[in-house]
Amino acid sequence: MSFSATRPLLSHKLPPSSRAWLARQFRDPYVRERSAARFRSRSAFKLLELDAKWSIFQPDVLTVVDLGAAPGGWSQVAASKLGWTEEDVVGLPRGHNTNGKGKAGSSFGLQRRASGRWSDSSPEPTEEDYDPWEELFDEDITHKIGRGTVVAVDLLRMLPIPGVKTVQMDFLSPEADAYIASLVKSDINPDGKVDVVLSDMAANISGNKTHDVESCLDVCNAAATFARKHLIAAEDVGRTHGGVLVVKYFEHPLLSKFRAKELKPYFNAVYNCKPEASRSESSEGYWICMGFRGVEVTR
Repeated sequence: MSFSATRPLLSHKLPPSSRAWLARQFRDPYVRERSAARFRSRSAFKLLELDAKWSIFQPDVLTVVDLGAAPGGWSQVAASKLGWTEEDVVGLPRGHNTNGKGKAGSSFGLQRRASGRWSDSSPEPTEEDYDPWEELFDEDITHKIGRGTVVAVDLLRMLPIPGVKTVQMDFLSPEADAYIASLVKSDINPDGKVDVVLSDMAANISGNKTHDVESCLDVCNAAATFARKHLIAAEDVGRTHGGVLVVKYFEHPLLSKFRAKELKPYFNAVYNCKPEASRSESSEGYWICMGFRGVEVTR
């Protein structure tokens, strides 16, 4: 049996900003499709779009780590791409355009080292992202035996996802380094290397632009640091674009400098995209870093 959320009345008792947000939610095709596809977050469609354009989850991809994974939308997509759930459970909304390369140009699994709080959500309202009632119907999703391992890391506890190993810890801690490597080790991956690292993390906005930019840089640097430790090199994969990092950022000149200094020297190609599923008013984008060169890079 399928259930959908009841549309609340746009009461005049609500402030104008809340009424506008509710109206936007009901008009948003990704919010509607999120429920139909049983995604825990609307942002799952962003990863689907990125994969449709850049083929992130190649057939030889066996290990994926999702940083700041709660509530688990990106982990659900990764698990489906590795065959742990039926492909028809996930997909882009009807009529979605996947041509071209896109537009040019709560805590998660990481302890905040300074004041402030980080989350895996965009600076937009987060109520759209997770509906706990939908967990009651997860048993309707067809489970399969897929390939490889998906690891979801977050400081928040996550409900189980078929094919996903959830880890509740700081992903930059020494303990996490060893533990995550142990989860992905196998006879064909004795070093515990990772094929794809995902980061949809973002810092909660404070209203202070300087502070918010610094927080965004901190988040991007945390994801890049983890990737340099754990990604498999393209040479070892045997593909020019083997070893992939996908990381969210927000437009700013300092972020462009970060890309040039901290990403481009380590990857054979670094693309950027603002998915159609992103809010038009949002300055978010994603770097798709492909072909990890290894840490012995001359900068």
